[in-house]
Amino acid sequence: MTLESSELEFASRYEAFAAQGQLYPQREGSPLLEFASGGRVLYLFDRTGPYRGRPGSARVVVHGVLDRRGGGPRVLTPAERGRARETLTVVGVSEVEGVGELLALSRRMWVVRARLPLVLGAFEELPDAGVGDWVAFRTLPPLHGFLL
Repeated sequence: MTLESSELEFASRYEAFAAQGQLYPQREGSPLLEFASGGRVLYLFDRTGPYRGRPGSARVVVHGVLDRRGGGPRVLTPAERGRARETLTVVGVSEVEGVGELLALSRRMWVVRARLPLVLGAFEELPDAGVGDWVAFRTLPPLHGFLL
């Protein structure tokens, strides 16, 4: 099972949910993009090819695979939702955990706004949720970046 059919198709499908931010210069030959958005610096595996990204303002679809270990991802309870706020914490070189609002969803994809929009996929079905629900999540490394 795959979460995307091609880089171009995936980037096009989720273009409306691209994060706006600052792209920093890459080291020669590095597959990682250094991208600052939502007050966080993320290291993203470059899915659109070397030398395409130029330092400066950029729109990037940030994609991660959800970590199913530890009981996540999950929909917040009504009590938790009442106190919820968007959070995003970098917990590894290229993984994050956070809480945010669902902007869009399908059987195996959630688009979550957690300081910045994230397209989060899973190889298994996700918990029942609806647009507007708040969810908690953690991703597996690496996060992927699709430059627009």
